[in-house]
Amino acid sequence: MDEGWRIRVRGQVQGVGFRPYIWQLARQMGLRGRVFNDPEGVLIEAAGEGLTAFVAAIPARAPVLARVDAVLHEVAVFDLPDGFEIAPSRGVGAETRVTPDAATCPDCVAEVFAPGRRQGYAFTNCTHCGPRFTILQGLPYDRARTTMAAFPMCDACRAEYEDPADRRFHAQPVACPECGPRVWLEPGGGDAVAGAVAVLRAGGSIAVKGLGGFHLACDAGSGEAVARLRARKRRPGKPFALMGTLAMIRAVCAVSEEEAALLRDPAAPIVLLRKRAEVLPEAVAPGQAVLGWMLPYTPLHHLLIAEFGGPLVMTSGNLSGEPQVIGNEEARETLGGFVDAFLMHDRAIARRLDDSVERAAPPMVLRRARGRVPGTLPLPVGFEGAPQVLAYGGQMKAALCLVKSGQALLGHHLGELDEALTWEAFLAAEADYAALFDHWPDIVACDPHPGYRATQAAHARGVPVIEVQHHHAHMAACMAENGWPLAAGRVAGIVLDGVGLGPDGTIWGGEVLLGDYLGFERRGWLTPVAMPGGDRASREPWRVALAQLDAAGLGHLADELFGTRPLAVLRQAIRAGVNAPLTSSAGRLFDAFAAVLGFDGAQTYEGEAAMGLEARARPDGVAYPLGGTQGNIETAPLWREWARDRDAGLSAEVMAGRFHAGLARGFAARARALVEAGEADAVALSGGCFQNALLLDLTLAALGDVPVLIHRGTPANDGGLALGQAVVAAARAVSG
Repeated sequence: MDEGWRIRVRGQVQGVGFRPYIWQLARQMGLRGRVFNDPEGVLIEAAGEGLTAFVAAIPARAPVLARVDAVLHEVAVFDLPDGFEIAPSRGVGAETRVTPDAATCPDCVAEVFAPGRRQGYAFTNCTHCGPRFTILQGLPYDRARTTMAAFPMCDACRAEYEDPADRRFHAQPVACPECGPRVWLEPGGGDAVAGAVAVLRAGGSIAVKGLGGFHLACDAGSGEAVARLRARKRRPGKPFALMGTLAMIRAVCAVSEEEAALLRDPAAPIVLLRKRAEVLPEAVAPGQAVLGWMLPYTPLHHLLIAEFGGPLVMTSGNLSGEPQVIGNEEARETLGGFVDAFLMHDRAIARRLDDSVERAAPPMVLRRARGRVPGTLPLPVGFEGAPQVLAYGGQMKAALCLVKSGQALLGHHLGELDEALTWEAFLAAEADYAALFDHWPDIVACDPHPGYRATQAAHARGVPVIEVQHHHAHMAACMAENGWPLAAGRVAGIVLDGVGLGPDGTIWGGEVLLGDYLGFERRGWLTPVAMPGGDRASREPWRVALAQLDAAGLGHLADELFGTRPLAVLRQAIRAGVNAPLTSSAGRLFDAFAAVLGFDGAQTYEGEAAMGLEARARPDGVAYPLGGTQGNIETAPLWREWARDRDAGLSAEVMAGRFHAGLARGFAARARALVEAGEADAVALSGGCFQNALLLDLTLAALGDVPVLIHRGTPANDGGLALGQAVVAAARAVSG
């Protein structure tokens, strides 16, 4: 028996080449022992001189995809081998973090295009890249617990897998054309990639099986191909994502160093970039000043883009509003009616993951999915001992959040729960996360809106439920992401979004809150106005514009702008309070202003009017004023100034800029006053309106030197709502 150290490494340490790294480090330092995966992460049993230096080196020199949370050690006695070995994994269950999928690394890309046994192979990967979460079926992370279990390694791949000097040492998805998955084209034969490119060059659309689901692809340079795909997908206006090389992207958009680094990040998100040249058809992203680009992130993508020689539309493979397709037969049935060919493969996808969507400047995550999930966030100081919590999020941009062992795991984007198939995907994700991460909550948290499916599911769970007001959850999510301690001072939250049920029974959405994790006060709110037609007003911005103009004493302008609409009927409904609920929503205010500047008809996707307003805004240093006393934030002064500018012939672009500046300065002044009065220690910015980069920048500028918390790695929209619910529930549990 040998006396040595038992060393526990916690964090994102499985599926990243961590055991081979430890093997090499231990051999360099002359240690004896073993390393293996278990449900808590990586465990090392080692003896020899230099153990202190060895432990210190573990986090400092860890693999690029690893995230080391803790390295703990204790003296122990065990039977060790003469050298140092990688031992088989032990135990089942999950306490460790799981590594997200990673884009193909430069070494593997070079190998795909160089002579050799993996030339042209669409599943080339190593310990530094490739599929992880999308193939994972259980923990610890070993090939037998992934969808690669169906592909036994050939002798050549086995030799690489077992060679400590090889970058594929213990790379679980390792494969080659002799033993691994294969690609084919339906219909067709021969070279699958060449056949797919022929379809694309002929103006057709193809379904491409990727990491987390199918994409629909067409020639991004062909207006006809883009229009045809829009018609088939039933997506008339929502921007399409694009894929291309960095050189292709720079031919169309301005790309800063920060943006280039984000594009090259192993997560390979879609990155929103400002257009600098009208090279691509307007139909790619109608009315938008930015385009969403991603680099090829699998070998199959690299081969396809290289063969095609230009950028491709690469949008999620689904009918608009439905979940992304992941299975081959599912793809044939669902997508067969609107693609001309399928670029298929036979590696199963364990769970559907859309592409993440992000900005680099200002930094933000708009959709958290492939490449970011299931990454976790450490709970702030004061949450030690928090029970297991499951938070259900909201109705739109649904995502779950799990709290366990001092970490919060904000799940992947699922979509709108009004859709039957999305609801099925939500329930499947709930079961999947519970099984994969061995998570059995002591408490569940949800939104108080009784009509939300997620809320109904939480109450049906059979464990104690904590309801968390919608905007409090937004503020708490921002606080938690920034590590705001449980016992720290209060925060002034500016929370601007589309809809959230307030405790008074009205629809909130333009709020200044003062509070912490345990509670809040409402200190400011936009003057509530009617939403004539109820939910229909969210789809038809002119309805809210009518209510706003009437409330500001500018009804004659509503008559002028919307005279062909049934204004008299709606005004009567507003007066009678019939199907015209009151709202303080900033999102509806954006819609209304877009309507008076010319947005006509119904929105074809959420946020269309507001995104168009941001795209055309040109700030000139002037801000429309907001009025009000006490908590009420009146919009009437804003509308009156707009009316004067309109009469003076000011451009829509300048008026849109002044609207943004007015909203930013008006809310910033109220939040800053709370900090200056000593009631708050910082300002937190949250809610879906802060996906608007211009609004965020203007608000930050208006806040000046006040400490500010913003979202960087979690969505400010409802995709981050579950995180806020989870930490509020955990705070209440810890605080008794």
